[in-house]
This record gives sequence, structure tokens and C-alpha cells, in this order.
Amino acid sequence: MKKVAAYHQYYAVNAAVQSTLRAAGHTPAEVAAATPPTGRGYGRGTPPPALAHEAPETYGVPGVSAQPFGDRKGGVVWHTQGSPKSLSMVFYTGKIVQALDNPTVVVITDRNDLDDQLFDTFAACTQLLRQEPKQVESREQLKELLRVASGGVVFSTIQKFQPEEGNVYEELSARRNIIVIADEAHRTQYGFKAKEVDVKEEGQVIGKRTVYGFAKYLRDALPQATYLGFTGTPIEQTDVNTPAVFGNYIDIYDIAQAVEDGATVRIYYESRLAKVSLSEEGKKLVADLDEELDADDLTNTQKAKAKWTQLEALIGSERRIATIAADVVAHFEQRQEVFEGKGMIVAMSRRIAAELYAAIIALRPAWHSSDLTQGKLKVVMTSASTDGPSIAKHHTTKEQRRALAERMKDPADELQLVIVRDMWLTGFDAPSMHTLYIDKPMQGHNLMQAIARVNRVYKDKPGGLVVDYLGIASDLKKALSFYSDAGGKGDPAVAQKQAVALMAEKLEVVQALYHGFGYDSSYDAATSTKLSMILAAEEHILGLPDGKKRYINEVTALSQAFAGFFLQTGGFTR
Repeated sequence: MKKVAAYHQYYAVNAAVQSTLRAAGHTPAEVAAATPPTGRGYGRGTPPPALAHEAPETYGVPGVSAQPFGDRKGGVVWHTQGSPKSLSMVFYTGKIVQALDNPTVVVITDRNDLDDQLFDTFAACTQLLRQEPKQVESREQLKELLRVASGGVVFSTIQKFQPEEGNVYEELSARRNIIVIADEAHRTQYGFKAKEVDVKEEGQVIGKRTVYGFAKYLRDALPQATYLGFTGTPIEQTDVNTPAVFGNYIDIYDIAQAVEDGATVRIYYESRLAKVSLSEEGKKLVADLDEELDADDLTNTQKAKAKWTQLEALIGSERRIATIAADVVAHFEQRQEVFEGKGMIVAMSRRIAAELYAAIIALRPAWHSSDLTQGKLKVVMTSASTDGPSIAKHHTTKEQRRALAERMKDPADELQLVIVRDMWLTGFDAPSMHTLYIDKPMQGHNLMQAIARVNRVYKDKPGGLVVDYLGIASDLKKALSFYSDAGGKGDPAVAQKQAVALMAEKLEVVQALYHGFGYDSSYDAATSTKLSMILAAEEHILGLPDGKKRYINEVTALSQAFAGFFLQTGGFTR
């Protein structure tokens, strides 16, 4: 199978190669000779009209064109989720390997499941890379793979750069032809900032120690490397870490562009909070967490942990889980009648995930199978040794999760619904997935990445739907606010009532194309009469100026708006 770059990928990859060469200290002439024109300067002039593209500066954000040569900051490529970013990274690596004469490329993620997903994508493209990528399993292997004279595509999680003791990571290589690519480069762990953490012994805090952001440890290990970031969500204006480590934007491909180009589908939002009971105490806890904490801090403070524990108990009450299970079953089955595909449920904890599975299976026993290769519903998570048997039975190994991922990506496989806590919320790509059920506090980048699980293009799938059981509407508004402030265009999600209004508008446009054609009588007509009227309707449309094209365009737009509806018993949302 061949993978062909879309135009936004072609343009961004060439711009990223240019910027990398600039950041690595190559002269303007060398940069110009190594890459095709992109219109970003560096002595190449403007691109031909077919290659016209909006630079980051047109979004009101700084670009890399003003950065100095040799600053080791390659820049950031912001391509909205589903564009697809992972393939852009593959294309970039394939080109930079040639442009820099066999460099070492280090691909960094911050979670094992993301590392696995991205590695699998690269491993399937060895012909383009001209080598087999290596996935690091230990700190010792990391050191071995980076202490080489040249070459190599190395995958590692950022945590493997944590020094075993002290605050300085040993230097692994001072070579200048090393490129560090960070996936989701906006995250705080890529910063330099120092902070104090508890030192524990047998569960008791016995002191404090100072640790630094992983950007420092990366610089310790690879002091002359050039750093490049890829992200599916924008850099917040208050974020000083990302520009300090990676530089400014290389290229931007936002939601509006992706939807317009057909690279992604629109995402619709539906609140079903009214269908599920959540006490006033629970609503207050959700609000408090939103006000006081960023998503990345939820597990880092004792205060947050206490509130999280309280909220988990309320959200995971037996009665509420039973209600959620019944609503998900009814809702998903109705969705399947409209467009058959896949769904994902995001639970707050492993306990809730396991109990929700049991509640759904109690309603639909046929969905269960103890065989990993069978069954319509699965839980995707790991378990700890302290977890009870009801949770432990859902534990999956890396290979088992890989097998489940393949099943989920296969539209013909009977696996249609998965329950997750943290896994598969970023980087997981199952194009036929059309519905995401959220019953977990989420915000910011994490929320935007999660909802993008349903924005992939698949056959005639007109849109994805995010179902809210916890009242995350305000968090979506905040996410949209920082998205817009960062220069992004297009809404991450469209409220369902807006979709209803849009569908009514598009229906009126299609009806207007039939002005003068009496189609009302066809509703109660005999089958033979209906067939005759269909032929007459075709003649009517073809008789309009540019009628065929206009009709196809408007009916397509109507079909896409239809995806914003949730079909209830007997018809449309009322």
C-alpha cells in the first residue's frame, strides 16, 4: 500500500526540513539547495501559485522565518488531530535522513501507548525511512542506541531521560546531526522548570528533592541536537516552555482548513447530563476541579487527589453506573441504525470502567466474550497488583492492546465499543469511530485530543459525535477560547442545537432547488408513480444552470449537517 502526502503535509514537511537545516547551522544557500520552494524565505523567493500557503504569521502568531541560523530550535508543526500528524512525521523523517546525510533521529513521546502507536506507524514505512526504527525498552538500551557515530531512528518515552540520581543526565552524544522530534510538544514535561517533589519511603514522605523539566535532561544528554515539535493542538499564549525548547511555528493546519479540505469531519456535541443523575455535591466538585487545577496537575497535589477521590465515588455510584450503561446501550444502538461504526466510552477510573462493563453486559450479554478475539465490547486498560479481581481480569499487555487496536480499526470486526480510562485518547486512529462518550473530567489539550478520536474521514461518515455525561460544555468553551487565542480557526466541536439549525438551513436550500417541481404528491403515491417522479426530478435538476454540481454539493452539506442530529425513537431530535 502506498501512502501519498496530502498537500498540507507536503508543504509542512518541506518547510520543516528547511527550518531544521537552518536551526542546525546550515547556510542559506545550503538550505535552498536541499529543499523545494515553500515561500518562507531563506533565499528561495515565493512559491508558484499552486503552492500558495498561509504562513503562521497570517494567524497572528510568530513563525520560524525570523529565527537565527544555528539556534538548534527547528520549530513546531501544528496540524490538527486527524490530519494525519503521524504520517507527516514519517514523511519528514524520510526527507531529513537524506538532507542531513544519515542523522540520528530521536522520536520522543510521553506515554507508552503513544510510543507504541507512533512506532507502529514508522515500522510500517521502512522503505521510506531506508532503515528499521528501534524502540527503546530501557535506559541502558537508550544510551547504547544514541552512542553511535551516525544513523538510526530511535523511539523513546521522555521519562527514560530522567537521571537515576542527581539533576544532571550524562552526555550521550555531542554530535550536531541529531534531530529530536517531540510528539505533542506543548506538554509541560518538555519544559526546563525546576520543582520540588516528595521523597517517600514505605508510603511515608521523608523529605523533598528538586527535579527539573525533561527539556533540561534532554539537553544534558544531547547538547548539540536540533529540536522539532509536532502538536495536534495549539500552543497557549502563556506557554513559554514550548517556544523556548522548540522555537516558533513552522506550519499551521487548523480545524477549519481540515474540515474544508475533507481531511477531517466535523465534530458535534450533545449533552446528556439531564439523562443521568449527578448530585449537587458532584457538580460542585467538578466545578472546583475546573477552577483550581489544570488537567496535568490533577494527580500532583494532595488537595486535587482528595477531590478526585470524592468525585470518583459519586460518579461511580452503583445507581449512576447502571443509568449510564442503559443510556449508552440505547443511544449507541440508535446511532448504529443511522451509520454503522465504532464507539468509545471514557471512564474516570479503572474501577468505574470495570463496573460499567459489567452493567452493560448485564443488559446485552451477547456483547461479552472472554476471548480477546471475540466480543462486541472490551475494556482497554492495565491494572495494578493492588487492584481486585474484577479489575485485574481486564488487564491487557502491550501485545493484547495491539490486537484489540487492530480489531477496533477493522470496520468488519464485531468489536464496536470500548471502555478506556487514559489509553487511546491521543494518537489512536480508528476512522469508523463515530461516537465518544465522556464521563470523566477533562479540559484543555487533553479534551481536544480526546474528542478528535471521532473526526476521522471514513466512507460517507458525515461527522462525529461527542456525548457528555458530566457537563464538560464549559471546558469545551475554554478549550475553544485558548484555541482561538492561539490563532486557530474553526470550532473544535459544534453544539447539537447548532447542527439542527444548520440542517434546517441546508434542507431549505435543497428544497429551493425543486422550486416549481411538485414533489409533494409523491409522498402518498404508488411505487410506479414514485419511480416516474424520481426520473422527472432528475430532469428538473439537470435543467438548472450548473444543476448537477449545485445539487450534489448541497445534498452533501445536508448529509453532513444530518450527522449533528441524534436520532431518538421514531425520528429526529425534537
